Amino acid sequence: MQFRFGLSYILVIVGVLLLLNTYPLLASEDLVFRSKTATMQSGISVMINSLSGLDRLTEENVASVMAIAQDTPFSRIMVTDGTGLVLFDSRETGSAVGDYALFAEIVQALLGFDASSCTYQGGAFRSRAASPVLYQNQIIGAVYAYEYDTEQAALLSDLQSNLLRLSGVIGVVVLVLSLILSKALTQKIGLLLTAIREVREGAYSHRAEIRGRDEIAQIGQEFNSLTDRLQTTETARRRFVSDASHELKTPLAAIRLLSDSILQTENIDPETTREFVSDIGREAERLSRITEDLLRLTRLDSGILEAATEVDVLPVLEQVMRMMSLVAQEKEVDLTYSAAEDCTVMATKDEIHQVIYNLTDNAIKYSASGGAVQVSLSLEDKQVVLSVADHGVGIPEADLPRIFERFYRVDKARSRAAGGTGLGLSIVSDTVKRRGGTVEAANRPEGGAVFTVRWPQLLHPEGGEMV
Repeated sequence: MQFRFGLSYILVIVGVLLLLNTYPLLASEDLVFRSKTATMQSGISVMINSLSGLDRLTEENVASVMAIAQDTPFSRIMVTDGTGLVLFDSRETGSAVGDYALFAEIVQALLGFDASSCTYQGGAFRSRAASPVLYQNQIIGAVYAYEYDTEQAALLSDLQSNLLRLSGVIGVVVLVLSLILSKALTQKIGLLLTAIREVREGAYSHRAEIRGRDEIAQIGQEFNSLTDRLQTTETARRRFVSDASHELKTPLAAIRLLSDSILQTENIDPETTREFVSDIGREAERLSRITEDLLRLTRLDSGILEAATEVDVLPVLEQVMRMMSLVAQEKEVDLTYSAAEDCTVMATKDEIHQVIYNLTDNAIKYSASGGAVQVSLSLEDKQVVLSVADHGVGIPEADLPRIFERFYRVDKARSRAAGGTGLGLSIVSDTVKRRGGTVEAANRPEGGAVFTVRWPQLLHPEGGEMV
């Protein structure tokens, strides 16, 4: 990747340098060509004006006129008659006087056109131009001029040399910078790739240390944030597996111990056997509850939910209260409830039943004999509110933020003695939140704890949609 980035930078700069070394030179050549053409035509016009008073051109009269107009910067000047015969030639050595000049520019001039050309080669500008000489609108000859200029060619050559030197310096600088930048860029990507590999291997505490504020640094920050969540999830998973294993191991160990006691004790009396078998049944029942709660949480975690339907909470509440009233009587706890009508939500009856049952069962378990549990169902701001309050010892403030965590118990020994699995409140929280509701726990000023659940109310058709 570093090679690709560096090569891409170099190719771009090479293209820029090629443009830098061609366009200015071509533009300068074109500018010189235009200047030369204008200068040549201007100089020829002066000589034509001097010859325009002659009715015919001869060597004598042309020589006398050109002697006056010969002060020009041109390297060579020739004057021909109407047939192309050279009557005057400013070149002393190799004079063409008496010969026919068939240069392209002279031919064009004898046809009545102004002609010019300019080339740059061999370190010099070679400019040629010719125009017709007219007498009474008749072409009687032509004037041809040639210029060989090395001074401006030297300037153009110096410009080309300077551009080459500048291009060389720029090329070296860009090459170094491209290597540095590509290395810096690929180094960040390499750090990110290394971090991904480390996390993939299970090192969830590894973080990508990428400095800067560019996009790659932002990706690194997002990766670290994702890794933080992954580490938290993995920690929670491991704790969950550990707690689940421990919770399952406890009733299994009790069942094994009791069954071994029955098998290894000789002449065990029937009463003791019935007691041990009863204990085994209770432990098996507890094991079954833990398994059911774990399966229920697994379904919630997997996102598998039954299709929500319109559920009236009041009939479900009344059914749970009838069931729990027997449990409350055995515990000598006063269970009362109050409910409003039109408490309709989008959920399933099983979910509503599970939430009410778990909260009420939890409140009765942790209430002392002679205590009271109040359950209320009401409507507040287009929300269905379920409140379950008890008069127990409450929840320590330090434990309130973690009360809905899986397998978390405020008093572990008391929870197990009461038959709790440590999963009931977690199931309540997950179930309610997946239907758009909220659940919270708080201590009552007069003592005890209160759990409050809020669902969005499903309004009747004349009232609009669910809010």
